[in-house]
Parts: sequence; C-alpha cells; structure tokens
Amino acid sequence: MNNIKILDCTIRDGGYYTNWDFDQKIIETYLNDMNQLPIDYLEVGYRSPKLTGYYGEYYYCPDYVLQKLARLSTKKLVIILNEKDIKVEIVEELLKPCLGIITMVRIALDPQNLSRAIVLAEKVKSMGFEVGFNVMYMSKWKQQPEFLATLKSVDGVADYFYMVDSYGGVYPSDVKEIYELVRSQMTTKIGFHGHNNLELGLINSLTAIECGADIIDATVTGMGRGAGNLKTELLLTALNQRNGLALDFNALSSVTDAFTQLQKQYEWGTNLPYMVSGANSLPQKDVMEWVSKRYYSINSIIRALYHQKNKSQEENSFATFTKNEQFDEVLLIGGGDSVQLHQEAIIEFIKSRKNVCLIHSSSRNAGLFKDVSVKQYFCLVGNEGLRLEKVFSDLGDFDGECILPPSPRKMGTYVPPMIASKTKELAAITFTDTLKDTHTTLALQTVIELNVNNVFMVGYDGYEGKELNQKEIELLNENEYLFEAFNKHNGKQMIALTSTKYKNLQKETVYSY
Repeated sequence: MNNIKILDCTIRDGGYYTNWDFDQKIIETYLNDMNQLPIDYLEVGYRSPKLTGYYGEYYYCPDYVLQKLARLSTKKLVIILNEKDIKVEIVEELLKPCLGIITMVRIALDPQNLSRAIVLAEKVKSMGFEVGFNVMYMSKWKQQPEFLATLKSVDGVADYFYMVDSYGGVYPSDVKEIYELVRSQMTTKIGFHGHNNLELGLINSLTAIECGADIIDATVTGMGRGAGNLKTELLLTALNQRNGLALDFNALSSVTDAFTQLQKQYEWGTNLPYMVSGANSLPQKDVMEWVSKRYYSINSIIRALYHQKNKSQEENSFATFTKNEQFDEVLLIGGGDSVQLHQEAIIEFIKSRKNVCLIHSSSRNAGLFKDVSVKQYFCLVGNEGLRLEKVFSDLGDFDGECILPPSPRKMGTYVPPMIASKTKELAAITFTDTLKDTHTTLALQTVIELNVNNVFMVGYDGYEGKELNQKEIELLNENEYLFEAFNKHNGKQMIALTSTKYKNLQKETVYSY
C-alpha cells in the first residue's frame, strides 16, 4: 500500500466534457494544489496529429502548453496517445518536443490492437519515455483468448499495463480474477483505471491495490467521460484513513471546489442510464449523447440500451402516416414561453384562417389549444407520450393524430395505450441525413408530407431573454440547422409569428394578422 503510485488524469479525461478546453485559472489552481498533494503523475492531455473536427488545447497539447505546464508543476507529467490515430512513422516528430518535459507516454488501445500498440510502444520507449498501456474493455478480456495469449510480449516494452474498466461495470471479484489472469502472463507493473457507473470505482481500486496493483488512476470530482471515474479526493481520503497517507486537506478542498463549479455546468457523474450501460458492458459514448438530449426519457434510453445489447431495434407496430386531408396552411407550435404569453392572439389567428392545421412539436403547450376545433398533430419522441397524458387528463375523446419517427427506431418511444390507434409513423425523413428523431425533425417532416402552401410557427423562441447553458446552445444550433435544411429541401419560407432568436425563420408578428 505504501508503494502505490497515483496518477491524476483530470485534464485528459475531463476533456470529454469541455472539448479539452479549460480556463487558465482552473488549470493554475489545479497544478498549484496538485503540487501539495501526494500525487505522482499528472496526465495533462492527448498529443495528437491533426484530426477532423474541433478538439481543444489539451487534446493537442502544443509545445508552448507543455512548457507552461512544466513551469507550474512539480509532478511527473504524462500525455496519452490514442493508438488508432497514431502511426509509428510520426512518433518521433510528435514526441520529440516532449523530451525533458513529459515523463510518461501512455497509449490508449483496444485489446485487439495490442500487437500494433507494442510496435508503437517500442518506438516511444526508445526515445527515453516511460510507457503505459491503457487497455480498454477489461470486462470482456476473458472472452478474448487471442488477446490474453499476447500479454507476455508486453514485458520489457511497457512500464505499466493498465486494466481499464471502460464500461464501469466490473465488481471486486472480477478485478481479482482479471488481475490474477494478467499477472500470470506478465511481470510488467499493473495499473487500474476504474469508471464509476455502478459507483464501484473506489472499492474496485482498493481491491486492485490489495491484489498488488502498482498504480491507480483517479480524477478530481470523478470528472471524466460518461459517468466519470474514481474521485481523487475520495481515494486520497481513504488512503489517509487506512494507511496514514499524509494529506494537505486545504489543497484537496481547494482543487475539489474548483472542479465542483465545473460539475454544475457539465453534470458528469453516474445516473440510471449509465448504471445500466455499465452493468451490461455497453459503450458510454451513446449514453453520454442521449442523456444530454432532454427529449429522451429514462425509459427510452434504457430500452435503447437493451436494444443495443440484444442487437435489436424497436419493432414496427404502427401504420405509416399518409395525408388524408388537404390543408392550405400549418401552424407549427413549439414549447417556448411565448405561446402562453400570446395564447389569445394565436387562437384568434387560427380562427381567422380558412384551412389550417396545427402540429405540436412539443406537448408542452398543447393544453392551451384543447378547445380549438382544427386538426391537430402531436410529435412523439421519448417521453412526449407521458407529457401528453398529463396535458389531456382524459384521452378518451382525444381527436388528434400522433406522429412517430420512422422504423426501425433505435430509441424507445412511449405511446399512451388509449391513443395507439390514432398513432402513425413517418415513412422516412427526407430533408436531412442527421438528427432524424428530434421533435423539430418530426414536425418539419410532417409539414412536408402535408404539402401545405404556408408554414407559420409559434413557440420557437430560441431561449430569448436568458443566458444559455451548453444543452440549450446545442438545441438552438440543431434547430437552426434543421430549419436551413428544410428551407433548402422544401423551398417554403417558415414564418415565425412570435419573437425568436432563430436566424433561418422569417420574422413577423401574430398581431399583424
């Protein structure tokens, strides 16, 4: 226990939430406090060749960034390479500027690529760096005999071989069994990187230490991909109590407080979907995306995870939507506050039109139009069916028609049993190749199917009058993209009758009508 090394990888793993951009003040706080704590290594990010898409400062770790970190930190600094992005031919050019600054280079790899990673590691090792292998998916290693048979070749190449609980679903008994399996094949020092889907990060790490592990990963507040990791502050506190590890609690409190503020913004940590994905060894990438979409209910995410596990999709059990009435105009109603604010004017507008129908992209404002006697369509994604049940206390006289995404549906969608006979699914999404199961996508595709002359909109406020959080910015951008794609495909200009931030909508006012 007294010889255990601790590697804090907050900046590298936490970058999955911040796109590897961090405010300079929090970096300075982190480094200053880590200097006072019994941490051996700090993994400060990736070192990567140029990739498509936006990845921030600590994904590339430019030379000047590494030099700045070295001036501020007294710890051994670590960077990680993503094996699938690195060819051995570029290693020297990529890592030469790191000499004298970086102590260890870790290589993140799929176990199926171990042989390829060994060639990469040999080159890294020849340059004078310590080498660590972060080998993913440990919960599946027992089913990979070809991988286990190659473990002996790690000796002499890597300084540390990490068992990575990628799915966050192993138990202490699994840690013991897999540790013994690995130890029987190699003499290399063994590390453990635990994810916290089932909140077993601490006990699994302590179990790994008791088995004889030499190094443990952790992150401040558990900041890391998906459900996150073992908390650095928790590991240090446990080792302080169990083993008398000397600890500056003022420094630990300071760095924990700094990242707790970030946690309020990005909301990492485990929840029910992450628990299910961990328990079933399913990737966190999809869950991370689904959880951030507010229109996906927990039941929808859980069902999607089980579809993924069983390699199945939701069965097609609804008739295809077809136009059975002709309308000249459509009023598309979003979930914005402006609908309630201008309810009376909107209802007067509806009454003034000769042949109009309503499409509710969200059921949030649907109750305001229960007594309006025109055809109404309701888009159901995720938990909208539950919201519809709350809006209509009695669905027995429901006279609308519900619209679902096309089959096969990856996400589960709840349909109230009383209105299943009044539910149809779209045949296809024709105006975009992405974002095929959002509220707005369903509403716009329904507009296309109805082939109306005029498209009016209310309640697409774009979060006017407030500072936006990350999720709201994302939804704003998604809708803006969809409006642009619809305009190009359909050739019809959408007219917003209530105040909106969206640039791709023609702005008018309901009162002018």
